[in-house]
Amino acid sequence: TLASVMAPLWACVLVAAGILATDTHHPQDSALYHLGKELLQKYHKEVRPVYNWTKATTVYLDLFVHAILDVDAENQILKTSVWYREVWNDEFLSWNSSMFDEIREISLPLSAIWAPDIIINEFVDVERSPDLPYVYVNSSGTIENYKPIQVVSACSLETYAFPFDVQNCSLTFKSILHTVEDVDLAFLRSPEDIKHDKKAFLNDSEWELLSVSSTYSILQSSAGGFAQIQFNVVMRRHPLVYVVSLLIPSIFLMLVDLGSFYLPPNCRARIVFKTSVLVGYTVFRVNMSNQVPRSVGSTPLIGHFFTICMAFLVLSLAKSIVLVKFLHDERRGGQEQPFLCLRGDTDADRPRVEPRAQCAVVTESSLYGEHLAQPGTLKEVWSQLQSISNYLQTQDQTDQQEAEWLVLLSRFDRLLFQSYLFMLGIYTITLCSLWALWGGV
Repeated sequence: TLASVMAPLWACVLVAAGILATDTHHPQDSALYHLGKELLQKYHKEVRPVYNWTKATTVYLDLFVHAILDVDAENQILKTSVWYREVWNDEFLSWNSSMFDEIREISLPLSAIWAPDIIINEFVDVERSPDLPYVYVNSSGTIENYKPIQVVSACSLETYAFPFDVQNCSLTFKSILHTVEDVDLAFLRSPEDIKHDKKAFLNDSEWELLSVSSTYSILQSSAGGFAQIQFNVVMRRHPLVYVVSLLIPSIFLMLVDLGSFYLPPNCRARIVFKTSVLVGYTVFRVNMSNQVPRSVGSTPLIGHFFTICMAFLVLSLAKSIVLVKFLHDERRGGQEQPFLCLRGDTDADRPRVEPRAQCAVVTESSLYGEHLAQPGTLKEVWSQLQSISNYLQTQDQTDQQEAEWLVLLSRFDRLLFQSYLFMLGIYTITLCSLWALWGGV
């Protein structure tokens, strides 16, 4: 019959269904699932996780500087990438591992448990960090929260010694709400280990990490005492690129300008030369302006030197222009000077300007002719000779004044050259001293 035929088939189907049911695993059967449900079922994250409310929750902090992303001297802002670690004990999240298949550690959502309200005092921008939603909890209730952070913080940046500057910026961690009676802070590692640990730092940027010192203190206020830990990030700039592209060219331009002082003070070529140097120096400063940090609080020392050098250059150029403009004449260039010639012919009864030799010949012949033709003109000749004498005296006085001005401006030129040379020596010695101090840090 049909029933006798189907009976073995039904038996096979039932056996197969039993096997499938046995091999199927449900999340509810997992020890990890039961542990997570057991821990969070009656957990209240709004309450600080201690059974005795008078006991403070100690949060252990650690910090690794990963990279220095940007140093903005104009806005006094430091941007760093750090690895930040928080460790604290939650008395409500402990369990007996033997009851849960020897599970000694579990990851739980950070949003589901209590977390300390630790902030960085120097924050000036929104924290940029990957969203890591889980934390590790072990069977004793110890919670470990590791996360990378891009910190944009305020820092007092001193650029006076640029490009040999060393900066010290602090990152201060504290609870924003809980006093030290509720939340205390401590070091996860010893301060010495933190200070000299550079293994996580990417040393391929403009800045070199020197040390990360740390101190613990209690900040007193009207609301009570707040525990805080301050990490001081000490770093120095790599100056070689600025020495090659900024300092050495500036020294070369100063030396070229010094060479112009060996040209004659009343030489027109000196003005052309100094003008070319001034144009080149101006273009150099415009191109290098973006490389020199600008700060309201302090101006780099090399900026002061650049300004002084340009002032010397402009002053020397102005002196040369004045000298050539008012003291240079054709006689110093080897040309014969014009002479006031008084001729007594009938064509010109007024004085005329002619070369001295030609005027002497013409005057003699004119006077001789007049003496033969008009003997009564001796008084007029005498008057003309007096005019010539007065002109020559005036010309001698002018030449003497020009010579005095030339001596005075030559002395000023020598003084300017010595001052320029002294300033350049001070500039070089100062840069070498700053470089030596930078290397000794």
